[in-house]
Amino acid sequence: MSRRTGDRTPRDLVGGAPRETYVLRFDGRDLTAESGQSIAAALWSAGILAWRTTREGGAPRGVFCGIGSCHDCLVTLNGRPNQRACLIPARAGDTVTTQEGTGRADLAV
Repeated sequence: MSRRTGDRTPRDLVGGAPRETYVLRFDGRDLTAESGQSIAAALWSAGILAWRTTREGGAPRGVFCGIGSCHDCLVTLNGRPNQRACLIPARAGDTVTTQEGTGRADLAV
């Protein structure tokens, strides 16, 4: 806890109003997301920092650039692989799963 901020959140510090919340599902777990959050932001807010593994070696990956250039944040969204979590707005009822490698068996090494 900081002496300057106490227990306040960043939203409290800027005077923002609470946003509408809804539920999405990640790897079988329900998560709360706020209106306007990207999938990556919703995962970060839930303490999830990795949601993809590399094609070779299976190393964990999450957000790196945050602007869709690096492709480290790829997820499988509603059954569709290779979706950039940093660019796609989270929506109520979305099903997000960790993407293993390429996300497609026909591209696996």
